[in-house]
Amino acid sequence: MSVSLHPLDVRGADRAALVELLTRNHFPFHVVPRPTVDGVERWIVSGRYDDEDHAASWVDVEGQGRVGLVVLEDLTDDAPLFDLRLAERFRGRGLAAPVLRAVTAHVFATRPRVHRFEGQTREDNVAMRRAFVRCGFVKEAHYRDGWPVEGGDPVASVAYAVLRRDWVSGTTTPVPWSDEP
Repeated sequence: MSVSLHPLDVRGADRAALVELLTRNHFPFHVVPRPTVDGVERWIVSGRYDDEDHAASWVDVEGQGRVGLVVLEDLTDDAPLFDLRLAERFRGRGLAAPVLRAVTAHVFATRPRVHRFEGQTREDNVAMRRAFVRCGFVKEAHYRDGWPVEGGDPVASVAYAVLRRDWVSGTTTPVPWSDEP
């Protein structure tokens, strides 16, 4: 499955399509599951998609077209994160792992000083958690009650990361969980 990333012109040609994607889809595993037009416009103005710390790209899958959006965050650090949003009609098709592999390859290929790439999801987002593991990411944290839920009790936030050296070698370095003296 061929996945390609295309940078957004968020303040120009792609603005309306970005607003449409984010406001016409429900994102149940995000802090803001139903963004509003005003909310997305505020995010655009604030630089959430295109300042020195952020870069947004459309995600295209061969044979399926544009399936969603990925936003790279904390790009001035050597350990950036990402936010992935697939349109509802493309979920449940096994796209998360190939998209995550493509995004990881993009980050390590275009940002030579990045030594680790991170992502977080809710504890109940089982599909994304499985995709992380399939793509060589290692669970590094489980933040109990760390993810706010609109209209409900918080759930755990689970953090994963892949190291550049592991990505290059195709191995995984385990977390030393039992290292207390």
